[in-house]
Amino acid sequence: MSFVLTWLLARSQGGRILLRIDDLDQQRFRPEYLEDIFETLAWLGVDFDEGPSGPTEFLAQYSQTLRMDLYEDLLEQLKIQSAIYACTCTRKMRREQPQGVEPCRDKALPLSTPHAALKVALPQPALLSFNEWGKEPAIMDLAQGLKDFVIRKKDGSPAYQLTSLVDDLHWNINFVVRGEDLWWSTAAQTWIAQQLERSSFLETLFWHHPLVMGDKGEKLSKSKGAGSLKLWREAGLSPVKIYAWAADYLGLPQDATSSLSDLLMAFKQKNDET
Repeated sequence: MSFVLTWLLARSQGGRILLRIDDLDQQRFRPEYLEDIFETLAWLGVDFDEGPSGPTEFLAQYSQTLRMDLYEDLLEQLKIQSAIYACTCTRKMRREQPQGVEPCRDKALPLSTPHAALKVALPQPALLSFNEWGKEPAIMDLAQGLKDFVIRKKDGSPAYQLTSLVDDLHWNINFVVRGEDLWWSTAAQTWIAQQLERSSFLETLFWHHPLVMGDKGEKLSKSKGAGSLKLWREAGLSPVKIYAWAADYLGLPQDATSSLSDLLMAFKQKNDET
């Protein structure tokens, strides 16, 4: 639903949309998933103003692998300006520890330790706030919602919290629409930006929306599972159900869900009234 909400907001406010795709996680990245993103956008009727026209252009000009130097640069700055430590723990080792305990935090392992992840050592408390669209900024404690988080994985690749922040800075993003499951990720990225005084990110607006769930209560997938959008498309179904979910969340009339243009008109009208 993020695609649709982003499109509605940008088109109603005269904003521009950047299509950005994460592809650094090679265990999860598949060429067919990349192709599916563009097929889903076309099916939804969502266009965008900047970004790749298809998989070939994405890999040649927009892949995260082309920005590794930017990720490494920010990582080096974090090593200097923030509390970073090396962690060699396995998931099993962490599960066996009491809540909130990080076994490697006080070991002072060299950051160059082979096959070690790099983590941010959060203070107690780790206070921050970010700008949520339609709400007043609220002070929160990142340490209460998230443990020390990874910024470089054991395989040496930069982690999501770091790459997402760098990409937003790289493209001068000022509004981010994402699912509410990424609330604490936004907080983690804000913490990094706060430590490095990246004011442009700290001024960014965020909109965390509820997740779209399948009939069995599972998170709806773009391409996998019985309730995936891929199977809906292949079955010849229209995206009206997605429009209806968006309308319900936004408090728009259901008779405005026959097309994306009708949904946009209803969204504009509601904003004008408020």
